[in-house]
Amino acid sequence: MADRTAPRELDAERTGIHVGGEWLAASSGAAREVVDPADALPFAVVAEGDAKDADLAVAAARRAFDTGPWPRTPVAGRAALLRRVADLLVRDRERIGRLESRDAGKTVEEGRVDVDCVADAFRYFADLVAAEAPGRVVDAGTPDVHSVVVHEPVGVCALITPWNYPLLQASWKIAPALAAGNTFVLKPSEITPLTTITLIELLVEAGLPAGVANLVTGPGHTVGARLAEHPDVDLVSFTGGLASGVKVAQSAAVTVKKVALELGGKNPNVVFADACATADGFDTAVDQALNAAFMHSGQVCSAGSRLIVEESVRDRFVAELARRADRIRLGRGTEPGVECGPLVSERQRARTEEYVAAALAEGAVLRCGGRRPAPSAVRPEAGYFYQPTVLDHCHREMRVVREEVFGPVLTVETFRTEDEAVALANDTEYGLAGAVWTTDAGRARRVAGRLRHGTVWINDFHPYLPQAEWGGFGKSGTGRELGPAGLAEYRETKHVYQNLAPAPVRWFAG
Repeated sequence: MADRTAPRELDAERTGIHVGGEWLAASSGAAREVVDPADALPFAVVAEGDAKDADLAVAAARRAFDTGPWPRTPVAGRAALLRRVADLLVRDRERIGRLESRDAGKTVEEGRVDVDCVADAFRYFADLVAAEAPGRVVDAGTPDVHSVVVHEPVGVCALITPWNYPLLQASWKIAPALAAGNTFVLKPSEITPLTTITLIELLVEAGLPAGVANLVTGPGHTVGARLAEHPDVDLVSFTGGLASGVKVAQSAAVTVKKVALELGGKNPNVVFADACATADGFDTAVDQALNAAFMHSGQVCSAGSRLIVEESVRDRFVAELARRADRIRLGRGTEPGVECGPLVSERQRARTEEYVAAALAEGAVLRCGGRRPAPSAVRPEAGYFYQPTVLDHCHREMRVVREEVFGPVLTVETFRTEDEAVALANDTEYGLAGAVWTTDAGRARRVAGRLRHGTVWINDFHPYLPQAEWGGFGKSGTGRELGPAGLAEYRETKHVYQNLAPAPVRWFAG
């Protein structure tokens, strides 16, 4: 049975805007229905904030930072709260996982994995700050001077997150921001705000002081734009599309605030013939190419949407890939046995259809998919479903190869030499992630070293480690999330120089 419980399980009078420790309706009284992409039916209502609500939230975060206890809470206390949040996430794993499924369209299993990863991120940053030294001593060359470099919180952080991984992306920003002692205003995507609201509820339950965590739901062009330009915001961290990221950077530049941008990707998955020399190797490479391209219907910034495969194995590889892609079970993410859910909106599906039509007009060969699936018991006709699509004989001049589709579309390019494979992989304005498949250890290291991408997987795709930095080259952004660099994004560096035996300088007469 489909999960149709609680058709309006959230009320705009109490959800969506959290300012200074209180849940509020939007100043304008506006509200937005949240739609389940599996059937296009609304199932929740949240407040629809605007610039005025953003101002109220920033003011609350400013007061909490300037006069509240959180920035002055000892590191052990901040770490303890982060661990309590992780425990609450584990407690509510099933409920949050199902909510993430209905909100974003992904499968329940993907939603559960996201919750696990979020808990891991909170624990990681708790451990990281708890183990740090209080400062780095700098030798001034004299016993009369004590010189130390310390790290302090930036201040008020504006955190703007995308619709594809609403809970996970929020945690990658919230956990290090809190660990460093900051306050924040969070703006989730207006399309998928529900699990972010739940995360704020858990922060409150864990004992976070009022005003530290503030949330404003609403459109990017009003709420997000105001946060990016607000003079009382010290840092803006944005994850989303390239065009929006450029606007955020331009707005933030006026007040010279710190900016962290994690933008798009057009990620190559390079498969050498030797990786397919055995039956197991071939099967694994094909299976991982499916995982790279079609997880969460391709709505992943790091999706391996460009298959670059050695010419000698291309025909066999693409044929098997298309056969398996055609068998992926599409449906509502809460249904048993479903492997892939819908796209997040009708707009996103229409965008995907436009890219496929353009590719076919430019000479691509359709190997599978390329259309909306027939409705079924687990796949309502009104849902935003689109079949996993493999486009063969693609080349660099095609829009579908150059631009980020954010849908279940995989393009196929071929190469003959290692140099050609590297050139194709690097021939993109983005540089977020990529992968290389080979049994030759020397080749693996060479190719990985030459790829201009922030993350390179060898004989794997999609895993990430909380302790490893996540960022990109080129137009994939300027920020770093996760790892020590992720914590550093939310800090300022201060040099404290103490002269223990001050004396007159005697530079000037007088």
